[in-house]
Amino acid sequence: MANVQKIGKAVYKGPSVVKEIIYGITLGLAVGGLWKMHHWNNQRRTKEFYDLLEKGEISVVVEDE
Repeated sequence: MANVQKIGKAVYKGPSVVKEIIYGITLGLAVGGLWKMHHWNNQRRTKEFYDLLEKGEISVVVEDE
């Protein structure tokens, strides 16, 4: 009869160190990937801006009318 009562109770064993490490690595890689995509996008936009500026297609000087 003692075993029947023990089956229904969930026993908390504490945090799993291996699971916590895996969660941390996964989250770190995901956020790091997003950060790199953001950084690459900014680099591309900056390169495009300076390429257009060098070609003379755009100017940073306001023209007088």
